[in-house]
Amino acid sequence: MSELQSIYNVEVNRIHQAHRQLVVQPALVGMDLSNWIVEHREWVLKELQQVGGILFRGFNVPSINYFEEVSQALTPMLEEYKERSTPRSEVQGKIYTSTEYPAEEFIPLHNENSYTQTWPLKIWFHCAIQSRSGGETPIADSREIYARISPRIREQFAEKKLMYVRNVGGGVDLPWQTVFQTDSREYVNAYCQKAGIDVEWLGEDRLRTRSVRSAVAMHPLTQEMLWFNQAHLFHVTSLPVEIREYMVSALGEDNLPRNVYYGDGSPIEESILDEIRGVYEETMLVFPWQQGDILLLDNMLNAHGRQPFVGERKVVVAMAEPWNQYGL
Repeated sequence: MSELQSIYNVEVNRIHQAHRQLVVQPALVGMDLSNWIVEHREWVLKELQQVGGILFRGFNVPSINYFEEVSQALTPMLEEYKERSTPRSEVQGKIYTSTEYPAEEFIPLHNENSYTQTWPLKIWFHCAIQSRSGGETPIADSREIYARISPRIREQFAEKKLMYVRNVGGGVDLPWQTVFQTDSREYVNAYCQKAGIDVEWLGEDRLRTRSVRSAVAMHPLTQEMLWFNQAHLFHVTSLPVEIREYMVSALGEDNLPRNVYYGDGSPIEESILDEIRGVYEETMLVFPWQQGDILLLDNMLNAHGRQPFVGERKVVVAMAEPWNQYGL
């Protein structure tokens, strides 16, 4: 047993030598992960800044309640899912299901809520039920993505920023009541004004929003520059060609559920988005879930996604430590 393992009663290994993420496993039978995190909080936080992601594997995680206890051992104040862009359900308290997209769909890698003004610095995942096959949660280092994207694209995105456009409600996307978790139009107007979101009501049930956000960000603790946006995911070209063509024909580009442009409203070149997607694919690390796994990610240092799967799968999520892009 190494010195590190001897001190902390855990085994620490890398998921893959080319990546920074760590696997932490108990070296003693019956170790309580929640207590261990409390006792070694500073070590966990320090390592997380270095590696961006820690997979806790082989600990006894008997319930969602215990997963909540583990997450709150490090991040006591869990956060609500705000400005929702995908369907998910509350499991209990501030524990949510992962995105409820059909099992056959791949969810591109992204940093949670990077299209908003405020996002969680930390995000937790727990594999309560492992699917029969597939269903992995691939991750990718945002520092590495930033480094691999050509300087020309980095500079262009940093200078122009991004404009995210959403059309919610009207049976096309999530109802605006779900997105903003309210039935009050007045609340939505006030929230959006504070969050720097331009609002256009298109009747009682439809709402169009536009928000200009940064495309790159500096991590508040490590001071590293990161690729931090969802242009490749929000853009209409993320859809299969036949679905994209049908939706544009049926709805018109202005009425698509979501799309993204440069901050000045000009179109983003498809070739650039393809190059960005290629970098995510090259950088992506895929590891199989094991039932009971808990994955802690620094949401700015690591993007995450979801592989297609077969069979029942239950991965739940908790978010913590909101950070505003203006440091507010």
